[in-house]
Amino acid sequence: MAAASAASGSIFRQQLLFCLLVVILSCDACQKISLQVPSHLQAETLVGKVNPKECFQSASLIWSSDPDFRILEDGSIYTTHDLILSSERKSFYIFLSDDQRQEQKEIEIVMDVRGKKVPKKRHTKDGVLKRSKRRWAPVPCSLMENSLGPFPQHVQQVQSDAAQNYTIFYSISGPGVDKEPFNLFFIDKDTGDIFCTRSIDREQYEEFPLYAYATTADGYAPEYPLPLLFKVEDDNDNAPYFESKVTIFSVPENCRTGTSVGQVTAIDLDEPDTLHTRLKYKILQQIPDHPKHFSIHPDTGVITTTTPLLDREKCDTYKLIMEVRDMGGQPFGLFNTGTITISLEDENDNPPYFTKTAYFTEVEENRINAEILRMAVHDQDLPNTPHSKAVYTILQGNENGNFKISTDPNTNEAVLCVVKPLNYEVHREVVLQIGVLNEVQFTKAANSKPPTMSTTTVTVKVKDSDEGPECQPPVKVLQSTDGLPIGKELHGYKALDPETRSGEGLRYKKIGDEDHWFEINEHTGDLTTIKVLDRESKFVRNDQYNVSVVAMDAAGRSCTGTLVVLLEDDNDHPPQIDKEVTICQQDKDFAVLEPVDPDGPENGPPFEFFLDNSANKLWNLETRDGILFTCFCVTAKRTVKKCFPDVAQQNLIVSNTEGPGEEVTEANIRLPTQTSNICDTSMSGGTLGGQGVKTQQSFEMVKGGYTLDSSKGGGHQTLESVKGAGQGVTDTGRYTYTDWHSFTQPRLGEESVRGHTLIKN
Repeated sequence: MAAASAASGSIFRQQLLFCLLVVILSCDACQKISLQVPSHLQAETLVGKVNPKECFQSASLIWSSDPDFRILEDGSIYTTHDLILSSERKSFYIFLSDDQRQEQKEIEIVMDVRGKKVPKKRHTKDGVLKRSKRRWAPVPCSLMENSLGPFPQHVQQVQSDAAQNYTIFYSISGPGVDKEPFNLFFIDKDTGDIFCTRSIDREQYEEFPLYAYATTADGYAPEYPLPLLFKVEDDNDNAPYFESKVTIFSVPENCRTGTSVGQVTAIDLDEPDTLHTRLKYKILQQIPDHPKHFSIHPDTGVITTTTPLLDREKCDTYKLIMEVRDMGGQPFGLFNTGTITISLEDENDNPPYFTKTAYFTEVEENRINAEILRMAVHDQDLPNTPHSKAVYTILQGNENGNFKISTDPNTNEAVLCVVKPLNYEVHREVVLQIGVLNEVQFTKAANSKPPTMSTTTVTVKVKDSDEGPECQPPVKVLQSTDGLPIGKELHGYKALDPETRSGEGLRYKKIGDEDHWFEINEHTGDLTTIKVLDRESKFVRNDQYNVSVVAMDAAGRSCTGTLVVLLEDDNDHPPQIDKEVTICQQDKDFAVLEPVDPDGPENGPPFEFFLDNSANKLWNLETRDGILFTCFCVTAKRTVKKCFPDVAQQNLIVSNTEGPGEEVTEANIRLPTQTSNICDTSMSGGTLGGQGVKTQQSFEMVKGGYTLDSSKGGGHQTLESVKGAGQGVTDTGRYTYTDWHSFTQPRLGEESVRGHTLIKN
């Protein structure tokens, strides 16, 4: 057990000396180098390492002055055999030589043999400890990721100043010791040397926060726990890689130079913001490789176009083999590759064109809604897209609208149809010019000219066929007078055979006659009245009566025409008064009469009204105007009230003034028994006579409206004050404006209506 313990301690000391050697050499490579080594060194033991380049850059040879040690080219010092150092110090030289330049340098190596640790006296609680913070303090320390050892590898040494007077034992705790990952670090409890037992992956553990403790044998802690932070230095052990092995981008064809295609990104797990993660991108290969269309920014990974000549019809997909390399793109950097697929989006840069310049077809006359021809076009753009779908247009030859052209959505062909019958006797051949474009606007490619519309010619031959009768025009207007009696003959509808241009052999039949006014001659098509024609019939609309006629040949072919009988109005209906009116009652001094005449406007208003003889004694009706005034004469004493006798059910004759017509007598004007409460009295017991004065007013009715036309002269009379006892005076031809205005204004203020007449008391 003692031998094993001694061997273990020897290994730990060797590793400690190696770490100290590296630290010392890195400070001053060409000065004297001091190494602490154990007194017993086994063969092939690494004693230390120097950096020859720092001392002599161009050295081509390196050797040791002491045969007990050999020097490798990288500066590593190994023992050649088992060696026991009897003295406390041993020294030798390492020689560096450049044969070409005849130069030589040397490095002195001094080895100090570590003595045994002298036991210190135990701590007594009664004693006073002398503390010093000079050495018990955090020391920055780092570990190299992926270190190759040998292990255990010395990391750092912690020491307490209390160890100068007392026996101190050291310990550590934290991640890597008593926490995950366990047993990565341990400490020599006597010397305070901390060792690492295996290599570390920085991407898994970036640092290790530990605590070091210094205690005496009896457990007393003269120092506070010392925080230690071991940071793992990054090793460039992770090559960058693309997030996706295959990335797909798309870009429109014919796009401009410098158009951004996309951006590639790579991931490097090494320490950020270091040379290990400074990435550079480049394109290794383009497939197809000629011409070069793409470039990539080495720092950002943005791919752009280098030419405007991308043509989907020549090549629709490109592949780029990409490389990403760390260490700023240096050759010794780690790298990875990936594939980028770039698809070209179609643009309408190829116009459609007909596969033939001329087409010929034929169709029978009178045929409709029939497909007569299909025409194919060629378009290099992507099929079944708006860039290749064709839109056809008839440019010439379809002035009569006989043809329609459309696109077959499945084949993209032009489909020519007849939608209106052709007549062989009129056109035996029709020449059409057809043009074609795409659904979307054409996109001009770089260095190309705008295209012209592709056209083709279609010659349509019309084939003759045995046609049926032809009804031309489809509607024929026939004028007739209102009230045409029974038995009168009218010229009917005539049809023709288009082949012979005659109507022989045709038979006619009536299929539409709402009021059964006519019968039709089967051979000639003429009409004969079987009823009196009445313009006021409910079957007449806008003075028109329609009769539908079918013309049929011997083979049963037929056509249909319409005969419109236009009726000229006749004044054959007298006006009628439908409304009863009451006047001279409850302060009503006028009433509105509403005569109705079913005849046309030219045989309608204005009307002329007449009163029969029984009403002429007390009432008068002016011709044309229809304003009725009372005319009375009262003779009585002053204290006696005189009133009009009861006059009722007077007759009114109404006639049309614009044309000869019947007069109608209406007994529908109801006059009350007491027509007026006007009673005159004498001034001095004598008899005062009252005489009603008729004032004429003249109106002119134009199309049912009235306009006032005031006459000057004897036609107008005004009522003035009676001078003398009971003597009424009529002053003819003289009037004042004030009296006349106050007398007529309430009556003339009423708005007259066409066909209405005002009757005033």
